[in-house]
Amino acid sequence: MSGTTQTKAADFRPVHFGWAVAGKVATVTLNRPERKNPLTFESYAELRDTFRALSHVADVKTVVITGAGGNFCSGGDVHEIIGPLVKMKESGDMQGLLAFTRMTGDLVKAMRHCPQPVIAAIDGICAGAGAILAMASDLRLATPRTKTAFLFTRVGLAGADMGACNILPRIIGSGRAAELLYTGRSMAAEEGERWGFFNRLVAPEQVLAEAQALAAELAAGPTFAHGITKTCLHQEWSMDLDAAIEAEAQAQAICMQTRDFARAYHAFVAKQKPVFGGN
Repeated sequence: MSGTTQTKAADFRPVHFGWAVAGKVATVTLNRPERKNPLTFESYAELRDTFRALSHVADVKTVVITGAGGNFCSGGDVHEIIGPLVKMKESGDMQGLLAFTRMTGDLVKAMRHCPQPVIAAIDGICAGAGAILAMASDLRLATPRTKTAFLFTRVGLAGADMGACNILPRIIGSGRAAELLYTGRSMAAEEGERWGFFNRLVAPEQVLAEAQALAAELAAGPTFAHGITKTCLHQEWSMDLDAAIEAEAQAQAICMQTRDFARAYHAFVAKQKPVFGGN
């Protein structure tokens, strides 16, 4: 699924997670419910490759990521990832360890760099790498029973994992992020909503449908402009205000050249709702 040519969503055939497309919305489902949907070496790599390929997909405008069976994701599989990593450590395979940690970070980069907004529909356990997947999404809907934990310190690792020390403080603030990353404690759903990690809480039986409805709403909007917004949100983290304002001036001038900008104007004049085409 790599390359620069246009790819269709129907061409995707992932093996290690579910993939479904309805209209312009793709849904990724982590589907190992008997173990709370842990990730493996293979699912990490396939998720990374899928989000990378979405940069070249024209018929998907938004992505929902969720988990099967009442949980989002319990993190890296203890037997299929943690065990082999301990063996690498015992054999002195630093290169193997670094290759793995770089691969997991590449998944976050792929999620942040794909032009489609990514919406996480989260229920139940959202821990370790699962919390990172939620963090790396653009929007997060959860349920009252969601428990989120960046629990890396509980397995003897740093809280600095897959961009957590960069992204999490920007979502919930430095002090709150430090508390979660140092202690590894669970963040309750209501706390996560109050801190701004979750955009809103909905009933468990509604969270996926709500996320897909929000995704469909965004997909019906000016999707080229949404891609610009996502790019600016990401790139402006490292800019000062003057540079950010100039970047947004250029971005907005580009968007003013799209047909969607004219469509919105003509619809307003005609007192109609604009029908955007994403171009």
